Amino acid sequence: MPKVKFDFLESTCVPLPFENVDTDQIIPARFLSATSREGFGNNLFRDWRYLKTGEKNSDFILNNPKFSGKVLVAGKNFGSGSSREHAVWAIFDYGFRAVVSSFFADIFMNNSLNNGLLPVVISEELLIKLQCLIQKNPATKVKIDLEKQIFTIIPTGDSVRFGINPYKKECLLKGLDDIDFLLSMKSLITGYENNKNLVK
Repeated sequence: MPKVKFDFLESTCVPLPFENVDTDQIIPARFLSATSREGFGNNLFRDWRYLKTGEKNSDFILNNPKFSGKVLVAGKNFGSGSSREHAVWAIFDYGFRAVVSSFFADIFMNNSLNNGLLPVVISEELLIKLQCLIQKNPATKVKIDLEKQIFTIIPTGDSVRFGINPYKKECLLKGLDDIDFLLSMKSLITGYENNKNLVK
């Protein structure tokens, strides 16, 4: 998966107003055998996007050309179920850079932050308002400022602060994963070890 810096995003949204969407619905277990992170987006929400005949399900939101964007606006309790990272890989590979919900499963939230996908928690009231706005006007845009931790619905001006782990925030802003972050601290770690040895 490419390492992409996340600092500021302004985009239209794709609404997915279902509650309790679990990781098996995000990426069915039969697609987990791939050895590369790329390509999982093809099977994002596979059993909802496609009919048993293999044809696209025209009733599913991702197959509706009116809706597009880099922000997935999900329902409450998104990403529950098994701890598979593949669910995040599929969402990221499809082209989403942020997911908005009123509640995320803890493991899904951590997997998202570890893989460059920003989970934004807003109130249930604001989430419902946003879902309705997008349904009425697919051109509705939101703005996400990670540095200031501000989420804004542009047409209405609704603006709220969202929480994020400070360490994960720094990693997202710099486009680093955990290993990259440690490597970026190599000189400081080496300096600390050298000083410690001098004291002995």
